[in-house]
Amino acid sequence: MPLEAPLSTAAERAAELNARYAHHSASAVLKHALSDPQVGQIVLISSFGAESVVLLHLLAVADRSVPVVFLDTEMLFPETLDYQSTVARQLGLTDIRRIRPDRAAMLERDADGLLHRTDPDACCVLRKAEPLARALAPFDAWITGRKRFQGAERKALEFFEADSDGRIKVNPLAHWSREDVSDYLINNRLPRHPLVSRGYKSIGCMPCTTRVAEGEDDRAGRWRGINKVECGIHFVGGRAVRQPPTKGEPA
Repeated sequence: MPLEAPLSTAAERAAELNARYAHHSASAVLKHALSDPQVGQIVLISSFGAESVVLLHLLAVADRSVPVVFLDTEMLFPETLDYQSTVARQLGLTDIRRIRPDRAAMLERDADGLLHRTDPDACCVLRKAEPLARALAPFDAWITGRKRFQGAERKALEFFEADSDGRIKVNPLAHWSREDVSDYLINNRLPRHPLVSRGYKSIGCMPCTTRVAEGEDDRAGRWRGINKVECGIHFVGGRAVRQPPTKGEPA
């Protein structure tokens, strides 16, 4: 349902929502987010990656008709595309919106498909951030599957936050542990992404995703070897999140 009135900023509304639902479970946070007027009209964004099925299942239990946006960067693993179809069918989700990069922009800025090699940030903007911005235009809020245990900029994640465009971002799984995710997958007999068994703990675009070794951070396989930990669809102050500088480096 749409917002009743713009009585406060997104940051203020996020703070109020966090205070109100601080001790709620993930399913309760999601359920409230779907109906709370302070959240507004909402959509779930999913990569259909390694752990995406957990949040998608929670949504299916709450309301199968809520829109789900699937970002197809046209550089995803074939296994991800197959998995997306399997999960959507098995969970009975009725409003999957598969979005792709703008064709004209692709021809102008990445005609040879090699932008990820020379400027991975620009590639993420072209293939993820810009398509997502278009998909989010009709909505007041969006749901993500981010969790604190994924590390880096996510360590202090809350249930609700404001994004740089004045929307509310909802993170129902923010406080879940790795064990919580595993238990939920097992207890609900949910299908696993086929690449997980091959050592991929976080799955994005094929050229920028590698296997993760034992003991490494779950997202260590994303953009390995460069100073980048987020794809750019999650922003702080209007800028794509970057890894904090190491000791001695300038901020």
